[in-house]
Amino acid sequence: MLTRNNLRLTLEGGRAILAAAEKKAHEIKVPMNIAVVDEGGHLLVFARMDGVKLSSIEVALTKAMSAALRRTPSGPSPASGEPSVVLSLGLSLATAGKLTAIRGGLPLVKDGQCVGAIGVSGGSEDEDVQVAQAGVDALAKFS
Repeated sequence: MLTRNNLRLTLEGGRAILAAAEKKAHEIKVPMNIAVVDEGGHLLVFARMDGVKLSSIEVALTKAMSAALRRTPSGPSPASGEPSVVLSLGLSLATAGKLTAIRGGLPLVKDGQCVGAIGVSGGSEDEDVQVAQAGVDALAKFS
């Protein structure tokens, strides 16, 4: 077989994921920048909530791109065990900042295929992950 069928995240799907994440951010009362990208790390939808730190716009985008390109949550490398500062920073430097050691980016997986990722920034890393997880959970609800 020389080709395969790939699932694609639609604009409607991206908006539903974004809405769920934004709802969670409102619930925890933390304004966020939320980015949803396709499987190649290209922006599909973005929201900048009122009152969020402007400096975290690029961080949210980078977290989403990192999760999409690596097909794993953004964060220190390796993800299990004792993270390596050199490896984590080296990945970022070697990819011109496209990968990050900051948590808050999660891959979006449907039927075993990565269809994109969500990146969230504006709160603590734990809050960012919590909001991103709401987006992941929204995708899981769709058939």
